[in-house]
Amino acid sequence: MKGHYKRRNCKCNPKKKCTCGGKTWTFWVDIGPDPKTGGRRQETRGGFKTRKDAEEAVAAIITDVKQGIFIKESDILFKDFAEQWLPMYIERTCPKPGTIRLRKYGINKLLPYLAHIKLKNISEELFQEALDDLKANNLAKSTLEGILATGKMIFDMAVHKKLIREDPTKKGYIKKDPKIIKETDGDDLKNLDEDLPNYFEKEELKSFLDAAKKYGLFMDVLIFTLLAYTGMRVGELVVLKWNDIDFTKRTVRINKTYYNEYNNIAKYELVPPKTEKSKRKIVVANLVIEMLKKHKEEQENIIARLGDSYNNKGFIFTNVKSHQGLPILTKLVENRMARLLKKIQLNQNLTPHSLRHTHTSLLAEAKVDLEDIKDRLGHFDDDITRKIYLHVTDPVKREASDKFDNLMESA
Repeated sequence: MKGHYKRRNCKCNPKKKCTCGGKTWTFWVDIGPDPKTGGRRQETRGGFKTRKDAEEAVAAIITDVKQGIFIKESDILFKDFAEQWLPMYIERTCPKPGTIRLRKYGINKLLPYLAHIKLKNISEELFQEALDDLKANNLAKSTLEGILATGKMIFDMAVHKKLIREDPTKKGYIKKDPKIIKETDGDDLKNLDEDLPNYFEKEELKSFLDAAKKYGLFMDVLIFTLLAYTGMRVGELVVLKWNDIDFTKRTVRINKTYYNEYNNIAKYELVPPKTEKSKRKIVVANLVIEMLKKHKEEQENIIARLGDSYNNKGFIFTNVKSHQGLPILTKLVENRMARLLKKIQLNQNLTPHSLRHTHTSLLAEAKVDLEDIKDRLGHFDDDITRKIYLHVTDPVKREASDKFDNLMESA
């Protein structure tokens, strides 16, 4: 296994100095019989500046072959392997439909850069250039992180399958934006709160729930009261079933969420909650329990009236005009909320998720501990929840500082 060496496109005598201008060296070396067919196998590589460089590469290959760790890299293109990888990923991890959609999105974003390049020819620099260009297209940080994660999984599998030796994504990263501190006139500390999400103040929430009672359509009062009083996600709300409610213990169980990529009422899916921490039981107020009892009676009357046309799967919030018995769309909740906000001329940027943030702010105002709030909301860790909590509890910190000042002054 000594190898054969030659300058590319060079017709000179290999034992003499090249006079035709050939610049790089290529080698061919036997790497032993094919384990499947027994036929001859060769490895060839080019682009070496000197014969010595090529000889060193051959020596490394021979060492790997003798140690049984040599990998003959595949000529498969990125687009072809990515197509093979996705079914393997789905079979191995059983991801939620939303996660599969994100992986497909990540692949589609990488294809313009890598599609027709062989896996073995994709370098760290080439992959990083793709990430940097996607970043320059103003994609959100979370989107870029999802694309990077998808790329890492694809190439990790390629290494595992021994199609390539090195993973070019191992050192891949998302460039950070430089932090710029703007000069202000001194009284501009409110800018620190600019990244807080929209949520209702206490009086605004009361006005909104009053509007639901006055102008709301069927189920509106219960929907928005439940969201405001529990902080649950809309996807968790629309798939609640009656067996998730314990009327005696006043608890609501969250153990699933809603997925419907194309907003087709009949083609919904029940999937696990966002995280394991999202599986929880929430203790609710008597007000909520009484409203649920009332709605149960109303629903039973509807079921009796519709008879066999009602597809009773035990859901609490169901369609009654078409696809009777199936859960309502999350989009319906969004539209109903927008309608009510318009009626009373409240902030049109508020959404059903704003009620989740509102729940956080009111619990913080009631001096509930941050960890208890995260347990109630089903968070392992969440920056938005922490920001709202710190914002709401800031006056308490000032009060503590004032008490310290008063203590020192009285000394």
